[in-house]
Amino acid sequence: MGTPIFLMLKPLSMKKSKFLFEINQEQPGRFKLEGELSFVSVIAAMKKTSDFFATPTQKMVFDLAGITKADSAGLALLLEWLRLASQTGVDLHYVNLPSQLLAMAHVAGVDDILIID
Repeated sequence: MGTPIFLMLKPLSMKKSKFLFEINQEQPGRFKLEGELSFVSVIAAMKKTSDFFATPTQKMVFDLAGITKADSAGLALLLEWLRLASQTGVDLHYVNLPSQLLAMAHVAGVDDILIID
């Protein structure tokens, strides 16, 4: 038998990897979410948003148009944000939910809990 040959693969791109989750305030009380709401990003997402409910406003809107991937952990996070909002008296609304999140919410029977504009 011959000696094994090991190939070293060169990365296709040396660009910095894209963020998993970002949230930016567009105007007071309105936030744009981008990236993933998945098992790999929900902890970071929760950390980035935990202070939002510490100093609540009367109404907050989370725009999910920039969410590229979501799974059941992302749905659980939406429900957790609703719980935190309820505890602090915030009227939290979601807009532009991706179809995969809407489908999961429907299957889980929680679509009527989410306030979707």
